[in-house]
Amino acid sequence: MRSSRMGAAAAGTIVAILAAVVLAADQFTKFLALENLPLQENVPVLGDFFSLYLVKNPGAAFSLGEGVTWIFTIALAVVAGVIVWLAVTRVRSRAWAVVLGLLLGGVLGNLTDRIFREPGFAVGHVIDFINTPWMWFFPGMSPAIYNIADIFIVCDMIVVALLVILGVHMDGTRDARRHHRDDETILGQGDEVPPGGPVAGFGDEFPVADSSAGIPADERGLPPLSPAQQREVEREADRRAGDGAV
Repeated sequence: MRSSRMGAAAAGTIVAILAAVVLAADQFTKFLALENLPLQENVPVLGDFFSLYLVKNPGAAFSLGEGVTWIFTIALAVVAGVIVWLAVTRVRSRAWAVVLGLLLGGVLGNLTDRIFREPGFAVGHVIDFINTPWMWFFPGMSPAIYNIADIFIVCDMIVVALLVILGVHMDGTRDARRHHRDDETILGQGDEVPPGGPVAGFGDEFPVADSSAGIPADERGLPPLSPAQQREVEREADRRAGDGAV
């Protein structure tokens, strides 16, 4: 079985367009946050469910690794490079092109902050402003504050895992299911009996035509007629048919 396939140029185009759209959306919302939100002050939107809280994050999620910002910059650059390489050399699946395009846009969004924002090249702080106080993952840790790029990164990593589980390959092929393989019958490879035993109601093999159908019960099992006997039977049948017509 195959998923939707496409050429290298089409796949690369989808990845590039989606990455550019996500990058633009991420940077634009960060610009709005910097221009309109007070730094490190909670702005309720939907009560305790959703609020805006502007921070400049030098670390990763939950502000982890604040002293080694450059490591995150290198990691983001490597991930972006791998995605571009896959898009050029491997991706021929429309699903993978969409997922990797969105993922690349998220990665580039945060990488742009690391490279161009204060305090300097490769150690810039990522702009986070989305706060969902109910969302936390470990006791004693504050809820995550994130941005548009983070949303795409997390969601697309989940979709990547699903594609792998479902057996969808980057080249557009899929893992064949047993009952869809061309070289197998519905019972499995060739005419072998399936692991659970013969098909219910069929015994040890598929049913065949009854060779004794139409033969009187008292004549079943008798040896076949010779040609002379067969001709005599036919003459007797013709004679009886003629008597019946009279």
